[in-house]
Amino acid sequence: MHGKNPIQDQRTVQLTALYEISKLLSSSLNLKLNLRGVLRVLAEYLGMNRGTASIRTNDLVSIIAAHGMSHEEITRGTYRLGEGIIGRVAKLGSPIVIPDIRDEPLFLNKTGSRVDVRKDNIAFLSVPIKFKTEILGVLSVDRPFDTKGSSFEEDIRLLKIVASLIAQTLKLHIEAEKEREAFNREREDLRHQLKGKYRVENIIGHSDRMQEVFEAVHRVAPSKANVLLRGESGTGKELIAKAVHFMSPRAGNPFIKFNCASIPEGLLESELFGHEKGAFTGAQAMRKGRFELANTGTIFLDEIGDLPLALQPKILRVLQEKEFERVGSEKTTQVDVRLIAATSRDLERLVEDGRFRGDLYYRLNVVPVFLPALRDRKEDIPLLVDYFIRKYNADNQRSTEISPEALRALVNYNWPGHVRELENTIERLVVMSKEKLVSLRDIPSSIRDAAYRTQDPGAQNALPSAIADIEKQRIVEALKNTGWNQSQAARELGITSRQIGYKIKIYGISKK
Repeated sequence: MHGKNPIQDQRTVQLTALYEISKLLSSSLNLKLNLRGVLRVLAEYLGMNRGTASIRTNDLVSIIAAHGMSHEEITRGTYRLGEGIIGRVAKLGSPIVIPDIRDEPLFLNKTGSRVDVRKDNIAFLSVPIKFKTEILGVLSVDRPFDTKGSSFEEDIRLLKIVASLIAQTLKLHIEAEKEREAFNREREDLRHQLKGKYRVENIIGHSDRMQEVFEAVHRVAPSKANVLLRGESGTGKELIAKAVHFMSPRAGNPFIKFNCASIPEGLLESELFGHEKGAFTGAQAMRKGRFELANTGTIFLDEIGDLPLALQPKILRVLQEKEFERVGSEKTTQVDVRLIAATSRDLERLVEDGRFRGDLYYRLNVVPVFLPALRDRKEDIPLLVDYFIRKYNADNQRSTEISPEALRALVNYNWPGHVRELENTIERLVVMSKEKLVSLRDIPSSIRDAAYRTQDPGAQNALPSAIADIEKQRIVEALKNTGWNQSQAARELGITSRQIGYKIKIYGISKK
């Protein structure tokens, strides 16, 4: 019987630690909590005690997470670039090893976490947290030693891998914060432009396509021009119509909306233009129509492509002559109304087929604004998810968060129901989630499965190749342990059969 190989045992411990660290870094959106977990793993698995993770901000480097320190000690851990060991690593971007902190004058002990440095038999290892060439922070640990002259080469190699994992997560966190701040600034600017009368929190979009829409709104709103909003159902045409109105000189006057597809054809004329008492059975009193109610303001006609052909000349007359008659009346009523129309239909085809008047089409199509489908502006999905999470957390007194894997599935999904479907999905997740963190398994299977079919496998793994190798190795081991039974291996790894099948495919794993 062969004895255990110490080197092999050490390698297994290191791989296990790296695997646990990779899981921790993607376990939540709470950066400090995740980093504390990483430092705890380094201590428990590898004996790297009293660890710290520091973040560089301009010319300062500050500890944001630690293991083996009190809150007061952490708050004292701020260094100027070049100051002490941590400051030097942040400035130079290279690892520094202090074999014995008792012999190093640069070791400042600013945190005060060590009562008497001279009594400690400790080495201090510090590596930069770098994303490509950008130094984001510093990872430092204490390493107890028994004799002088110990080699820390293997420890530094391992810490570099951990630092690279942290750098990926930290960079994503920094970019997300920048986007959030820019988004909040833009939202506040637009709120002021709308004079506080319209809640623009509902209009979210940083994509180029949505920026084009916002620019069109800014340009057309102050004018008197009619606007035609084009886009699939659920893309937010009513929100844009309101933005145009409340950014216009008519903002203090009525905004009347009407869906042309929601009323039976026989009642449409009465709904739009009103009727006199006795004009038809059931007309027991005079009633103003939507155009009259919108006088001096804006009328929003949604799904105008469903407007009956017989009623279209009356709409054209209102636009051209600004007048109409109520049903059952010979008296002409004058109105001053701006029209914003919207449709999800192909009006050009309807005109060709004779189902929509060409003269009305050209009158409506003065300023067309095309609203993109959500699948065409996927970069806006994380912003929308964040907004709806906060909205429904507040509505339901919850504190739900969404995991990176779940968010990735939402981004990969094509959302045929657009923002409306996304909002309903997030509300359901917040209300029905049993845990604080929404995981991939909580995402509805229809969305999750469709997301897997549309995702780009080459873009999914944001972690360094070291973690991909670890994950592949764990999958192979689980398959060998279960006689290459994928279902049993998936249960052993804590993932679904679909997930393990996907990973086997992308890693090219096969039974040899």
